Amino acid sequence: MNYQDLSAADLAIAASLILINGALSLMLKLGLERQLLWASLRTVVQLLAVGYVLGWVFAFAYWYVVLPLMCLMTVVAGISAAGRGKRTYAGQLADSIVSVWASSWLVTAIGLFVIIRIRPWYEPQYAIPILGMILGNTLTGVSLGIERMTQELTSGRNTVEMILALGGSRWEAAQLAARQAVRAGMMPTLNQMTVVGIVSLPGMMTGQVLAGESPMSAVRYQIVVMFLIAASSALGTVCAVLLTFLRLFAADHRFMMHRLVSRR
Repeated sequence: MNYQDLSAADLAIAASLILINGALSLMLKLGLERQLLWASLRTVVQLLAVGYVLGWVFAFAYWYVVLPLMCLMTVVAGISAAGRGKRTYAGQLADSIVSVWASSWLVTAIGLFVIIRIRPWYEPQYAIPILGMILGNTLTGVSLGIERMTQELTSGRNTVEMILALGGSRWEAAQLAARQAVRAGMMPTLNQMTVVGIVSLPGMMTGQVLAGESPMSAVRYQIVVMFLIAASSALGTVCAVLLTFLRLFAADHRFMMHRLVSRR
């Protein structure tokens, strides 16, 4: 099986398909034309930049080159996860980065050291793509978990304060919101696992098949990645929800609603 390289003309043809989105936006008066243009430009620039950076990293595959790039990816993922939602609180950025970092690096380490067992561990061909896929899904779980937690506590403020007034502990007052938040954060990964291989072919598997790898070998890697993603998303979501809980409830069982503010 031969790998088919793509020319600039091929990329231009693919990029022109975004005109369909623009036409629909104009026809339906959605007002998304500028956002579509900006998103398209960012897609091209960011992916080209990543291609050049990864080309350089692959050429100089040393730990002191790979590790800083992995750290940068993680910080950006944490910042992205913290930038969503209608409400925020002091310390949310730190909570988001910690949740994304701890869960994704723990699970990635298990994947690289225990399952795939590559030597050296910082082989960029494996370390960077696997961490990237885990980060992309973990930040979604963390973002949804924090957003749902703050939303549930805001809408259920009266119930929360009533439980505390009747002598309930801070966890008793927050546990329903926490459960709903964790459920919301884990749901996208669960939905993806339900239809993977039937409705959609995941990116890693598709890339390996296009590169000439045997389908069964690609499937085995994709199975490993899916379970790594599921574990990291769950751990990250739970960590984010618990940190949010600790930020908004004092040790003396007071609900500090004043810490929740609307984004400008």
